[in-house]
Amino acid sequence: MTTIMYGISNCDTIKKAKKHLENNNVDYQFHDYRKQGLDLALLTELEALFGWEAMVNKRGTTYRQLSDEQKQQLNKELAMTLMLESPALIKRPILRTDEHHLIGFKAAEYDAIFA
Repeated sequence: MTTIMYGISNCDTIKKAKKHLENNNVDYQFHDYRKQGLDLALLTELEALFGWEAMVNKRGTTYRQLSDEQKQQLNKELAMTLMLESPALIKRPILRTDEHHLIGFKAAEYDAIFA
């Protein structure tokens, strides 16, 4: 089974998710948006799985730094543009396997996939 985690390496939630996978001997690849990049094709693929609303991390500093106007006018087109410009706006981690896809980290959800 191919497993890919998407995110930003210095994120605490990413660190927890990676540690959980490693402690459970799960082989995975890590795609760091900052190091390996994020292009429109990948973002579109992920958006088709989750929807842009679920992907926007409204708890992060990147979202809080948006203007009130940007927040009020947020729609798919604007969200996609902002996520391409600032991948830190994307909720983390995104985990994809051949059969499953998750956004965010909950140990029980990971365990259900890899048990």
